[in-house]
Amino acid sequence: MIPWLDRLSLAATLVLPAFIMHGRGIADGLIALAAVLFLLRSALVGDWAWLGTPWLKIAALWWGWQVVCSLPFIGIGGTHSLVQALVMVRFVVFVAALEHQVLATAPARRWLQHVITASTLYIAGQTWLQFTIGRNIQGFPRWGDGELTGPFLTPRAAAPLSRLLFPAMLPWIERLLGHGRRFGAIGLAIAGIGTVVLIGQRMPLLLTILGLVVTALMLPSLRRLMLQALAAGALLLAATPVVSPPTFYRLVTKFTAQMEHFPDSDYGLIYTRAAVITADNPFFGQGFDGFRNACPDPRYFRGLSTAHPDGAGAAICNIHPHNHYAEAATNAGIPGLVLFCTMIVTWLRALARNLGSRPDPLRVGLFVAVLIQEWPLASASGFSAVEIAGFFFLLLGYGLALARAADSTAAMSPEGSTPIT
Repeated sequence: MIPWLDRLSLAATLVLPAFIMHGRGIADGLIALAAVLFLLRSALVGDWAWLGTPWLKIAALWWGWQVVCSLPFIGIGGTHSLVQALVMVRFVVFVAALEHQVLATAPARRWLQHVITASTLYIAGQTWLQFTIGRNIQGFPRWGDGELTGPFLTPRAAAPLSRLLFPAMLPWIERLLGHGRRFGAIGLAIAGIGTVVLIGQRMPLLLTILGLVVTALMLPSLRRLMLQALAAGALLLAATPVVSPPTFYRLVTKFTAQMEHFPDSDYGLIYTRAAVITADNPFFGQGFDGFRNACPDPRYFRGLSTAHPDGAGAAICNIHPHNHYAEAATNAGIPGLVLFCTMIVTWLRALARNLGSRPDPLRVGLFVAVLIQEWPLASASGFSAVEIAGFFFLLLGYGLALARAADSTAAMSPEGSTPIT
């Protein structure tokens, strides 16, 4: 044990959510700091057993292949692309640090749980304040299309809230039910999905609905309540023309129009461009930031849109393809995509390990958070964009630490069913 290293790593982890929301550069530095401290600790105590973790081997292969594809004589991004690929390892080591050291004790995990709950309440509270009086604490109004921005200037509240909601909410719902307070539990679930509905961002709402369905499947004790929350969310959505017309426009009118003409929509054009880039570079892709670097190249100006036979040219180019699987393919070709998919599946399997016949609501909530973050049929920010990726890797490491703690408990008491916190 090296107490000062352990305390510093835990402190960096506990303050991380605040900076993910309001200081992304600092948040990225904290992730790197926790990773470096973990490597330093491993070197000082001579403990490298964590390198044998199954998911870590797959993640190392994925990262290594992305580095190869980003080499200047293979990728097109030059030295900048190679450096960005190299430092991606900080996220992998950060998750390993959380699983094996930072969150190895129950008190550390309890502290992080308090921070996650506080972060969820902060985003939700700011959202309701903006909905009620038109502005958040910072004075920011709704966004242009009417989205509620919560504590942010731009419309990015729903994505982190949808990930944080399940690990923050499910343990409290289970606790309320255990004390016979069913109406309180139902009210909490409805408040959760209701907040996401009112924010007015389509993909986070769809992913929250997916999360409620998965929760119902994994937690039989909450199945009826999750279905009630879904029904309440549908009723609120039906009422939005009166309650919040901008929300109705975003979630129904605009979404319907986009789906009816998806190949011609911005998302359809971006995904088609990513597919074209991958098809033309199937083995190595284009290196880190492959979509950003290759998208303006006229060689890729083709697609499926009848309205835009040139795929809308350079006008639709963005810094990433808005889908993690398309990003993996444009960065590192089909091998990179296969390794990325394998890594995600390995993470999910590790998170679901030993859930058993009486699954812990907290572990289920963390599993759901990771699942909806990496759901393949979803628009998304960049895989390493810290404003979302920071929460993702934090929750992933938390879930893996809980799974490891459950392994230890099961080994000592095979028939024990006490949830691990």
